[in-house]
Amino acid sequence: MNGTITYSRTGDVALVRQLILDIHVEVRGEFGLMDRPFYRRDRFDERLTAYSSRPGWEAVVGYRGEEPIGYVFAVPLGENTAWWSAEQEPLPDEYVNEDGERTLALNEILVRRPWRGAQGQGAARALHEELLSQRQERRVTLLVNPALSDGRLKAVYESWGYKQIGRQQPFDDSPVFATMVRDPLRQ
Repeated sequence: MNGTITYSRTGDVALVRQLILDIHVEVRGEFGLMDRPFYRRDRFDERLTAYSSRPGWEAVVGYRGEEPIGYVFAVPLGENTAWWSAEQEPLPDEYVNEDGERTLALNEILVRRPWRGAQGQGAARALHEELLSQRQERRVTLLVNPALSDGRLKAVYESWGYKQIGRQQPFDDSPVFATMVRDPLRQ
């Protein structure tokens, strides 16, 4: 597992779609989630297509040597975003009015088993910070299922500077997520 992580950035989903789908199936399968409709490959691919069709979408894939360790992708929230519309308790207009430059939505971050946990030496955070290092938005938001890993995953995001600001269920077949924001983007 030793070695330097290198990163590949792209705004072209065609270059990374298959890799992202394969890692999604591998990792979500390890957690027993692939039988749930929201996590099925075809549903995830629909979301990936929708996210990557928006201006400013970007993916970062991390590698140790030739071996992909994981990925992260995100897209800025545009003026007509539906991101905030599923909040169970509406947030103030000044908080949710977007312009395509203020808020980056981190859509997905996954790391393969050999690089998760203590042995991974922070691979997920490294991917996260690499993505943010070249972004110009002022804050970043994400959704996390607080029930996964008995809340440990949410606690990881909190340790990275995120704070929960609400709860939402953006899709009929999705879990109820904790809505989290890190403001400012870089800490």
